[in-house]
This record gives sequence, structure tokens and C-alpha cells, in this order.
Amino acid sequence: MIAFVARWPHFKSLMRLDRPVGTYLLLWPMLWGLWLAAEGLPKMDVLVIFTMGVYLMRAAGCVINDYADRKVDGHVERTKNRPLATGLISPKEASVLFFWLCLAALLLVLLTNQHTLVLALLTFVLATAYPFMKRYTHWPQAVLGAAFAMAIPMGFAAQTGTVGISAWLTFAAAVCMTIAYDTYYAMVDKDDDIKIGIKSTAILFGSWDLAIIASFQTCCVVLLLMVGQINQLGSAYYLGLAVMAGLFIYQYRLGLSRIKSNYFKAFVNNHWAALSVWLGLLINYL
Repeated sequence: MIAFVARWPHFKSLMRLDRPVGTYLLLWPMLWGLWLAAEGLPKMDVLVIFTMGVYLMRAAGCVINDYADRKVDGHVERTKNRPLATGLISPKEASVLFFWLCLAALLLVLLTNQHTLVLALLTFVLATAYPFMKRYTHWPQAVLGAAFAMAIPMGFAAQTGTVGISAWLTFAAAVCMTIAYDTYYAMVDKDDDIKIGIKSTAILFGSWDLAIIASFQTCCVVLLLMVGQINQLGSAYYLGLAVMAGLFIYQYRLGLSRIKSNYFKAFVNNHWAALSVWLGLLINYL
């Protein structure tokens, strides 16, 4: 135990607890789903379970991602100092940590219902597969998007026991948003990824990257507009969507600079875009 405490900073880094933006990018769309499903404040136990689940599964996803990339992270400038790449944490320790994080998340889901559990198992498969997809397809961002967005139908299932059209439209919007922002993220590492043979949408899209990102972001906004119409949401929600659209335009302008640090800024900015939609829903249902 003393040894674990002494090495806590390395485990904290492995789980990205020191970098919460990735957690927020999972948290806000999950809250979209819960607020839509409940038509306002969701059941308190469901809200607590899903919020804790977001933190656990994001941490687990980071651990399995670094485990999968442990032999290549050392060759990428941005990731060369990660704990698994440097040997500060062993692959066995990482796999044990991943197991316990997933077990804790599973115990939370068992407090909901069978429908939610089935969706959770599918989410686990997607989240575990994502890091390895980089070797086989240029669309790992789509797998990540599906894994992240599954929190939305899960939230509907836990809150109402059913998953209808609003859930799946919101799911699709979150997938589009994730593909877009994770492409910005992959653009930071594009040169290194080409050298070591890692695939991504950033490589696939080539010089069309910004235009295709903008297309996915447009689809995201259109799908959320449809959700608003179906659920007869008010002006606060549409104001939130307008803020999201404005931030997407800002991200595009950052990308035009073709500076890697600006690609990363565009990625991080999606946290605010997703938050704006949830705040619109929150105010709408007050």
C-alpha cells in the first residue's frame, strides 16, 4: 500500500485524472441524454451512478489505450513520457487497474436495470476495442464516438426503461461530434502516426480534414435541432445550439492556421461546445 501511494502520481497520470477535459467530453453528452430522458432533473440515483460511471470508464479507457500503445507511445513526441511508455508502470499493473476500474463500473450498472446492463456490455466491448482499431482501420474515431455516445441510450434505458428516437438521434449527434474533435486530436500526432503505421481519420481525410470535420459538426448541430423539434424544446436550448455552432466555427478558424497547438486548442474547445448544449437543456427544463 505504501508503495502504491508513493507511485500514485504515475497511476494518476495513466488514468488522466490530471487532465479532466476528456472526462468532460464524455460527461456533457451523457447529461444531454439524462436530461432529455427525464424531461428535466433525472432521478438522483441514476444521476450519481452515471456521473461516477463516466469517471471510472474514462479512466479505464485511458488505461487500456496506453496499454495498447505502450510500444509506440515512446516514438510519439506528445506521448513519449506516459507511464507505460517509460516503464514507470508495468503492463501487468495497468491490466489489473483496468480490471478493477471496469468491475467498479459494472457494479454501478447492476444498480440500474437489465436493458441498461446490456447496453453497458456493448459499451465495454467498444471501449476496449477502440485502442486496437488504430492498427486495422482509419476510422478508430468512429469507434471511440460510439463508445462515448453509448452513455446516451444507457441513460434513457436507466431513466425510462426504453430507448426511443430522441435517444438515437442524440447518440448520432454525439458520435459526429466525437469524430470531429478526435480528428483534431489526431491531427496533432499525424506526422508521427504516419511514420509508425498508426491509422486515423486525420490521415484518411488528408487535405480535406477541416472540410470533413466541419461536415460532421454540421451533422451534429442538425441532429440536435431535430431532437429539439421532436421534444418541443424552448429558446434556451436553441441558444445553446447556437453557441455550439459558433464554437465549431471558431475551431475551424483555429485549424486554418495549420499549427499543431491550435489543433489541440480546437479539440479542447469541444468541452465548451458540449457544455453549452447541456446548459441550454438545463435552463429549458427549469
